Formats: sequence, C-alpha cells, structure tokens
Amino acid sequence: MHNAATEQAGAAAAIRNNIQLWQDATAAGDVDKLLDLMDEEVVFLVAGHPPMKGREQFAQNLRNILQTHSIASQSDIQEIIVQADLAYSWSYLQVEIIPKLAGQYMQRAGNVLSIWRLQEDGKWRICRDANLLTLETQPGA
Repeated sequence: MHNAATEQAGAAAAIRNNIQLWQDATAAGDVDKLLDLMDEEVVFLVAGHPPMKGREQFAQNLRNILQTHSIASQSDIQEIIVQADLAYSWSYLQVEIIPKLAGQYMQRAGNVLSIWRLQEDGKWRICRDANLLTLETQPGA
C-alpha cells in the first residue's frame, strides 16, 4: 500500500511539473517543448470549436498565434488524481494573449480538465484536454 501511495504521489508531482513546464514553454514560445508534453493522439476540446486532434494541428495553431502575440498563463491546480497509467488534473487557468506590436489583447479564464497517460518512456503526457476558458472583459474596455 505504501508503495502505491508513493507512486501516486510521484506521478502527481510529475504532472504538476508538466503543467508548469507547459506554462513556461508557452511563455517562451517553445512549441517543440510543448509537443513533448503531449501524446501523439492528443485531442483538445474547446467550447465553440471542433476538436483539435493531434500534435501537428496544435503546433500549427499555436505557431500562428505566436507570430503576432505572446502568451502568459497562470494555473491554479485544484486536483490531480492518478490511477495506474492514467491520471486527470483539474485546474483553474488564466491566460493573457498579448499583441507583440499591434492587435487585440485578450484575457481568458476558466476551468480545464486534462487526462494524462503514462507513456512507455516513463513520461506523463497529456492525451485529452477539455478547456472551458471564456473571454474576460477588461474594465473600461
């Protein structure tokens, strides 16, 4: 029993670390580092949009945004539950999309539910992500 609890705590710590790595890589515009944090068959569910399937679709969309904007985010992890080689995390996420020169500033916030899978190489990677962020309005905007 102690061994299973230790493994679960280690997995939760690895997932918590991956969430921080995700935020850091996004802020740095390091798309390749982000790709290593996700399963090849990853699916992102975003309200009002069709599912985004696979690493390459994610990478293409993010690279398009990063040409004109930078992204800063802050995640407040509410829960991480680990069961064998699957886990889920629930976070409250705040994201700022900041124009580099010109363009619209956006701030989004909301809950995110992510499913993580332990890969053969021993790394936890995100395989499904349900993003419930909504646009926040700025006072006086």
